[in-house]
Amino acid sequence: MVQSKVIETIVGLFIAIGLTAIVILALKVSNMTTLNSADGYEIRARFENIGGLKVRSPVKMAGVLIGRVAEIGFDDETYEAVTVMKINPEFRKIPEDTTASIYTAGLLGEQYISLEPGGAEEYLADGAEIEITQSAVVLEQVIGQVLYDKASGKDEE
Repeated sequence: MVQSKVIETIVGLFIAIGLTAIVILALKVSNMTTLNSADGYEIRARFENIGGLKVRSPVKMAGVLIGRVAEIGFDDETYEAVTVMKINPEFRKIPEDTTASIYTAGLLGEQYISLEPGGAEEYLADGAEIEITQSAVVLEQVIGQVLYDKASGKDEE
C-alpha cells in the first residue's frame, strides 16, 4: 500500500515536470518568454513590404537581440507598413542615421528587423523614426524574376 503511494507520487511528479517543459517550450516557440516591459523606448520605421514580419518579432543589431516589434500598422497615404519597435533601455546609443532591414533567420525561419548603425553623433530618441529602410525579400518574387529572366533569354548574355 505504501509502495503504491510512492510510485503514484513519483509518476505524478514526472507528469508535472513534463507539462512544465511543454509550457516552457510553447512559450519559447511563440516568443512569449519575455514579457512586454514598460521600460525601454519606441522607434518607428516604414517599409514598402514587411513580408511575414509579426508583432513580437526580434529586433537585432550585430546579431544581438535589442528589442521586439511592438506594433505593425498601415499608412493609407503612403501605402507603407509602419512598424513600432520597443528597444530595451540598455541600448540607448543607437545613431540617428541607423538603417533598418527585414531579414529571414535561415531559409524558412522567422523574419526579424536588423538595425545597422550609422556614424552620427546624435542618437535615436523615444518616438524617433528610422529614415533608411530595406523591405523584406519575398521569395516568390525572386523565383518569379529568375524564371522570367530564364524564359526571356536574359541569362544567356
